[in-house]
This record gives sequence, C-alpha cells and structure tokens, in this order.
Amino acid sequence: MQFFLRVMLAFALVVGGAVNPTFAGNDDPLFVNLTTDDAHRANMGISFGKSQLERGHPLTIFLNDKGVLIGSKENATKFADHQKMLGELASKGAVVLVCPMCMKHYGVKEADLLPGLKVGNPELTGGALFKDNTKTLTW
Repeated sequence: MQFFLRVMLAFALVVGGAVNPTFAGNDDPLFVNLTTDDAHRANMGISFGKSQLERGHPLTIFLNDKGVLIGSKENATKFADHQKMLGELASKGAVVLVCPMCMKHYGVKEADLLPGLKVGNPELTGGALFKDNTKTLTW
C-alpha cells in the first residue's frame, strides 16, 4: 500500500510540474480601476500600474467613484504626488480615463482635469477593459 501511495505521489508531482500555470504575457494590457481617494490606496494602484508600464504592459488607469477627485486640479495640494505620477504616466503612453458620471456626482468639471486625462465613454473605457488578454486590478 505504501508503495502504491508513493507511486501515486510521484506521478502527481510529475504531472503537476508539467502543467504550466497561466501568467500574464510580456505585453498583456493592465487596466487599473481606481475607485478611492485614500492617498495610500491610490498610491498603491498608481505605483503598481507604473511598474507594469515600465515592464512593457500597456496601462489604462480608470479613475472612478472618489478616484475622480485625484484627477482634479482643484485637489492639487492633497494629491500633488499622485497627480505628478499620473502626468508622467500619461506622457509615457499610459491612458488615464475619468468616469463622467462620477465627475458629475462629485462636481468635477472637465476643465478641472489634469492635462492628458480623458473623460471616459463606453467606447474608450470598454475598448481598454475588453481588449484581448487585459488583466484588471482595483483599488
């Protein structure tokens, strides 16, 4: 019986080692859904996106719910570091979309958005979210 168990364990290890888990490809897009205005959580999401962009992954950051406040020039004092990172990311090819419904809810005007940020719409947001092999994360 012990011999049989050992053979089965060895077989399981060989078969398990032969199966490769699915990891992101070298250039799979990343869609970061940023819903927070908490400085630490927002920094985590933006920084993670930045590190993946630097590794060759196309990046879209979607500011929605309270995340739209980070993209507003009116909040430059509170979110200076975040806004600097978003600007740098946009200049390096990342797309930063802002939820229009959330902008309206929180009183953020399009003219108040940082340069390079785009007001989302179903085509832009859906196009980024549903692009083949896109991975998503939310903060």
